[in-house]
Amino acid sequence: MSEVFCTHSNGMAVLTLRNEAKLNALTTGMLRALNGFLDEIESEAETRAVILTGAGDKAFCCGADIAEWGPLRPAEFARHWVRSGHRVFDRLARFSKPTIGAINGHAFGGGLELAACCDVRVMTPRATLALPEAKVGIVPGWSGTQRLTRLLPEPVVKEMALFGRRIGAERACALGFAAEVADDALSAAHEMAALLGDLSPQANELAKAMIHGAVGEDRNTAIETLGSAAAAASADRAEGVAAFLEKRSPKFDGS
Repeated sequence: MSEVFCTHSNGMAVLTLRNEAKLNALTTGMLRALNGFLDEIESEAETRAVILTGAGDKAFCCGADIAEWGPLRPAEFARHWVRSGHRVFDRLARFSKPTIGAINGHAFGGGLELAACCDVRVMTPRATLALPEAKVGIVPGWSGTQRLTRLLPEPVVKEMALFGRRIGAERACALGFAAEVADDALSAAHEMAALLGDLSPQANELAKAMIHGAVGEDRNTAIETLGSAAAAASADRAEGVAAFLEKRSPKFDGS
């Protein structure tokens, strides 16, 4: 049975993909579960970071479950499967809290695209990255040609998508896709997340929004979030709300 499990400890939420019989391939149920957990974690002030990993030691996630999308008609595949995945992946990529991908095994296709949604990634030495969609007659559909190309050089993405070559952990680290290579990716991710204990959550959230604005990750939302945060902290906002509630004209002083 495929599932996503969520555990909490020391201000961290760990999301684990569990579909080991299919190398943690993603199902529609797992996508819904991921989205649900992200909604819950977003409102938990005590949770400072999210770590995403896969069950077992063979795979982080080897893509989408072909048994689910294979039988779909073209319109269903594009309209429902691809779009549903994008909604969840975009949700993770634009999450307000820091996210770490603990790539404990191979990350192929949708699994690589999922890992690309995390803020930083840690890989085990045996883990590899690949975009093998062409082997089954499709193309990357969950941002492999878009978001991934902002994280890896264009020729490297083409090497994977057009020629089917795998990228090893050391090379991924040298290219900046992985922050480090560690024998135990999950432990390394926990150590990295622990660093957040000495940092300001608000500063981190704002910095993340600013960086996303710079690279084009939901730029409009990033700009409006920063502007709204500044306005909300002003005396004018407090006066405007008070005037509305008291049914009087506001007296703004620009502070």
